[in-house]
Amino acid sequence: MRYQGRITTWKDDKGFGFITPNGGGEQVFVHIKSVDNRQHRPVGNELVTYELKVDGKGRAQAHGVAFVGEKAAQSTRTGRSNIPPLFAAGFVVAVSVAVFAGRLPGFVLLLYVVASLVAFLAYAFDKSAAVKNQWRTQESTLHLIGLIGGWPGAVAAQRLLRHKSAKTSFQATFWTTVVLNCGAVVWLLSPPGAQTLQRVLGAE
Repeated sequence: MRYQGRITTWKDDKGFGFITPNGGGEQVFVHIKSVDNRQHRPVGNELVTYELKVDGKGRAQAHGVAFVGEKAAQSTRTGRSNIPPLFAAGFVVAVSVAVFAGRLPGFVLLLYVVASLVAFLAYAFDKSAAVKNQWRTQESTLHLIGLIGGWPGAVAAQRLLRHKSAKTSFQATFWTTVVLNCGAVVWLLSPPGAQTLQRVLGAE
C-alpha cells in the first residue's frame, strides 16, 4: 500500500529527513537510499508517495519514495553516462604515455595514482559516515583531493559507491576542479610549461 505525504524536514548533508503524512500523524523517517530517483535529491517541502515499513525497533520508515507528478524511476543506474569513467581512464592512459615518452616526470603519474587511491578511500569513508550518521568529510576536502590529482579515483568512487554523484552543486564544483587539473597538465606539456618544469627540477 502506498501513502502520500510531504517531506517537511530534510538534512542533505546527512542524507535523511522526515515525511509528514497527509492528514497528519506521526512523521515517517526517510533516507536518500529509499528515494527511487537518485538524480532528484529532496530539498524539503516536496509532495511524495511512499511505502511504509517498520524497522527492528518498531519505527516507521518510508521506502520506494517517489515524487508526485514524476514517474516512478525504474533505476537511475541504467541511465548513468559512461563518459566520466571513460574520460578518467583515458586521461590516466594519456599521462602514462607522456611519462614513458619522457614528456612528463614519473612523479606526476605517481601523484595521480596515490591521490586517486586517497580520493576513493575518502569517498568510501564519507559514505559510510553518512549511513551511520557520523562525522562527515567536508566537501572542500574532497574537492581539494580531486584538484591535486585524485579526481580519477573520485570518478570511480562516485560510480561504484554511488556517492556524491547526484548532488548538482557538488558535481558543478567537482568538474571545475577536473578542468583546472587537466589544464595544469596541458600547460606542463606545452613548451613554456616544460621549460618551467625543467628549471624547477634542475634547481633541485
